[in-house]
Amino acid sequence: MSWPRQSFSRRRALAATTGLAAGAVLPLAGASRAVADPARWPARAAAGEYVNPVIWQDFADIDVIRVGDTYYASASTMHYSPGAPVLRSYDLVHWEIAGHSVPVLDFGDKYDLKGVRGYVRGIWASSLAYRPSNRTFYWLGQIDFARTYIYTATAVEGPWNRLTTISTPYYDAGLLVDSDDTLYVAYGNSTISVAQLSPDGRTQVRTQQVFTTPSNVGTLEGARFYKINGQYYIFLTRPANGQYILKSSGGPFGPYTMRQVLLDLRGPIPGGGVPHQGGLVQTQNGAWYYLAFVDAYPGGRVPALAPVTWTWDGWPVVQLVNGAWGTSYPSPAVPAPPRQVTPMTGVDTFDGTTLKPRWEWNHNPDDTMWSVDNGLTLRTATVTDDLYWARNTLTHRIQGPTSTATVELDHSAMRDGDRAGLALLRDSSAWIGVKREGGVTRVVMVGGLTMDSSWNTTGTGHELASAAVSGSRIRLRVSADIRPGAARPGTFSYSTDGITFTRLGPDFSMGNDWRFFMGYRFALFNHATRALGGSVRVTRFELSTP
Repeated sequence: MSWPRQSFSRRRALAATTGLAAGAVLPLAGASRAVADPARWPARAAAGEYVNPVIWQDFADIDVIRVGDTYYASASTMHYSPGAPVLRSYDLVHWEIAGHSVPVLDFGDKYDLKGVRGYVRGIWASSLAYRPSNRTFYWLGQIDFARTYIYTATAVEGPWNRLTTISTPYYDAGLLVDSDDTLYVAYGNSTISVAQLSPDGRTQVRTQQVFTTPSNVGTLEGARFYKINGQYYIFLTRPANGQYILKSSGGPFGPYTMRQVLLDLRGPIPGGGVPHQGGLVQTQNGAWYYLAFVDAYPGGRVPALAPVTWTWDGWPVVQLVNGAWGTSYPSPAVPAPPRQVTPMTGVDTFDGTTLKPRWEWNHNPDDTMWSVDNGLTLRTATVTDDLYWARNTLTHRIQGPTSTATVELDHSAMRDGDRAGLALLRDSSAWIGVKREGGVTRVVMVGGLTMDSSWNTTGTGHELASAAVSGSRIRLRVSADIRPGAARPGTFSYSTDGITFTRLGPDFSMGNDWRFFMGYRFALFNHATRALGGSVRVTRFELSTP
């Protein structure tokens, strides 16, 4: 995971090594499907095949493991809370969100929006591992370049608890549970190091630099650490267009030799980037796969899957289709799943008393100001005219390539000055929602919410359209086109009867710059501009695709 203020940014890394030869790759035997062009896209799976991306939602910096017959993956979430989602699959193709490894971002006031903000900080590339000796899952990640945190759980749904804090910040770390149960961490940016942890995983025993990236390669980071057939491998990304691997026959501390896995490889999504920065995983029958992500803004970074073979001397080779990462491949041969995974789209009526794991807050919420009880109640938690400062904004990933979010909102308990609605949230944002002023309720479409490159607010928004509404309930709808390669439109509409929807305001242009890292999200919000005390109730949220 690259940081724009580092000496090597993603953009500089791309520019520094343009023209390197592509890595050794093999064609997929018998392959007949080319990467889909825009006229054919999106592709559809034939019988016995899967289509990339396997998840068209924003899950980046992937680590993937298998425990028995179940696959798990972790991803970056930055300033969203809870952090580090754990995804679960039984076939590497169909995934659900099972929980979060970091229950709350308790790393300082910036993550609570208390006078400071944590945008584009927080949960970066981190690592997920399973330790058979104590039947425990481990999550490891560094925060704010200051220290490393380790959380553990005996089930991915939680509860997850903090095991320890280590003073060394293991940047873009990969955690290895060795065959003798020793814990090792590979980490670093260009200079790659390996640390050994104590048997209980609470302290660092040793750390040693094991590799320096050659200047003609550029930046390597995003470590994943493996022991395969008695040899140690550190899987590294060259942001944002390459993947390399280090191999050692002499133990976890090296010496290591390097080989290029892929560079400037055509990806499976028209307009998207090169698949990179993911992990390797082996199926029950011995087959290997690489789960990477593809830069696909404005939607974010989305996972793509490809089979991997190994050379006779122990190097991985991504299997290609007509010289590219395939749009489709034969489905992994795995046992029949025990059940269907929970879809990442569909209806949520906020049944029960807890949020489902598909939801993440923009920074930590004020837990006294929201509740779930067969409906979601959002009380105003912040007095501000700036949505980027408003606490208790609840976000949901957008499903690609296009999808629509519809929310049913009871606004009868709003107070004068309150603002509540449904946003397209990123560093440039817009929303549709309800304004209450002087006892009068209007539905409005607001644009012009912007941040600068340091994530300071530069625009708090202005009305682009409005209409009077009556009654206590309204349905708000936002449709988002997140096909990558260009700025794409978001559209806004509302309904007072749940049947007829009326467009409100112009199209909103969702930018496709990568520097905010996270993609656009749908966001539910309710904040005050005058005084606290108001509330709204969300009784239904639906995420649908065409």
